[in-house]
Amino acid sequence: MYHVLSAHQFDRGQMDELFKTAEIMEFNARKGGLNLLGGKIMAALFFEPSTRTRFSFESAMMRLGGQVISTENAAQFSSAIKGETLEDSIRVISSYADVIVMRHNEVGAAMRAAKVATVPVINAGDGAGEHPTQALLDLYTIQKEIGRIDGVKVAMVGDLTYGRTVHSLAYLLAKYEGVTMYFVSPENCPVPEKVKAFLDEQGVVYFEETDLGRVAEVVDVLYMTRIQKERFPDEAEYTKAAGVYKIDAGVLELMKKQSIILHPLPRAGEISPEVDSDSRAAYFRQAKNGVYIRMALLAYCLEEGRVVRDTSALESLLK
Repeated sequence: MYHVLSAHQFDRGQMDELFKTAEIMEFNARKGGLNLLGGKIMAALFFEPSTRTRFSFESAMMRLGGQVISTENAAQFSSAIKGETLEDSIRVISSYADVIVMRHNEVGAAMRAAKVATVPVINAGDGAGEHPTQALLDLYTIQKEIGRIDGVKVAMVGDLTYGRTVHSLAYLLAKYEGVTMYFVSPENCPVPEKVKAFLDEQGVVYFEETDLGRVAEVVDVLYMTRIQKERFPDEAEYTKAAGVYKIDAGVLELMKKQSIILHPLPRAGEISPEVDSDSRAAYFRQAKNGVYIRMALLAYCLEEGRVVRDTSALESLLK
């Protein structure tokens, strides 16, 4: 049984293969899709709100000829409200679907689900832990927009403590040669020590910075993130971080002409709307790429399983 739970489980060869498959999926999606997963059912089990991730997974499944059953607020509109455990929910849903795509507010929930599931589980975000499929589409976007991943300079800006997309992206970028990372955050939401420890082990060059303008001048990718009010312990801590960094016309003037701006979305004021018309604003193209990457992942999980590994190899990394 194969699952997609963490960025740690992917090596560079697997990502190269996945990106090639995504290119094929993109080509076929433009022609109406593929009937590759006809007769298969995907269960979208979302305990946290989602627009892009849920819709892109559902779109991906339908473009592959499969069907979807879903709940957009499982925390309120599932048996969880009655006290059913996650494990029991997964055991039952496994009998209704061929793959489960799950978002949950607790770190490690995807691993818990995978341990009892009888079908593949795909982690669509587990609390402040990881969001591996977002990181994969981020890398795919960098490759398409910049033309390479090796040697890129990437700045990750905003809520780096609770920003699960940042954690997964850092883990994946570490697998490429000559990458430099810049972590730019308010003082109360820095990049976690476990992420830095991993980068140190891999010999990755990174810097912690506070001056967005200085960093914007040198990077190839400016990866902006939202300050996530719902994850801060209290209103005062959120207020300290909110509005510290913003990409506007002034930041655009500092950036290189061939650089790009990414954002996992939704945004909440940290990118000015005036930036949208600039060719370097790639975040809506980035969101579109999510369909193709998720088409590829669904195909691997349900057809080949070559890109992912079982949970036993991951458990120690995810503790």
